[in-house]
This record gives sequence, structure tokens and C-alpha cells, in this order.
Amino acid sequence: MKTHKIPVSVLVVIYTSDQQVLLLERADHPGYWQSVTGSCDPGESLHQTAVREVREETGLDVEKYALTDWNLQFEFEIFEEWRHRYAPGVTRNAEHVFGLEVPAPLDVVLAPMEHLNYMWLSREEAAKKVFSWTNAAALEKLPQMVKRD
Repeated sequence: MKTHKIPVSVLVVIYTSDQQVLLLERADHPGYWQSVTGSCDPGESLHQTAVREVREETGLDVEKYALTDWNLQFEFEIFEEWRHRYAPGVTRNAEHVFGLEVPAPLDVVLAPMEHLNYMWLSREEAAKKVFSWTNAAALEKLPQMVKRD
């Protein structure tokens, strides 16, 4: 039996104190760069999803760093090409943004089925490179979020 994705997800911006940002290139769409993202599993909290997705997509142990819920949410229309992953009729997703501050640009271990490459860019460069408007909007908020930490 096929289980559908829940239309609630996290976006985790991984950054350094000088606002270098980690981006990942999608394996299913080469040229599409993004921060860590992923849908909640049934019964999983947003925080648990963020921890799991960071571990799965980068190999990083969130417990070693500062994971912060930015209390920021975006709703977006799910790309047509990815709607088959959701229950029939589901067209919108609620994305919750977290930040993970790391001490310096780190080497990460990619999940080969999910990502092809990674790079560290300045916040400004990263905001121009990501394919998702929600990711760009989250990156624009990074300076304010760092000041709050």
C-alpha cells in the first residue's frame, strides 16, 4: 500500500555566524539548489522532522549545534511533477523554517538518492541560486534571525 507524503514540511537553513549558507543540489532535478527540506512523517513533530532531515541529507548531528525554530511558515503550491507523492487533490504544502548554526563551513555526507552536490555560498549568493521562492525568502530573513539567537 502506497503511503502519501504529508503536506507539512520543514526547511532548515544551515549557516555560519558570518552567514555562509549550505545548499544542496537535488538528484531528481539537477540544477535545482536548496536548503535541507523534508516532509513530516506521521506522528513526528516539526523539530523531530528537522533533526531527521538534517541527519539524512547531510550526515550532521543537530545535537552538536544550535537548531532554532524561526517561527516562520510559508504555504506554497506543490509543483505538478511532485504531486503524485501526495494524496489525490492535495496541491498545497505548509513549510516551517528552522535555522541551524554551525561553527564553519563543514563537509557533509549527501544522501545520493536525494542530492548530487553541495556548496557553501554567501547568504546573498545562495538566495539568488535557490529555485524555491520560500527558500529565497527564508534566506532574506537570516540576518534578523541571527540577531535573535
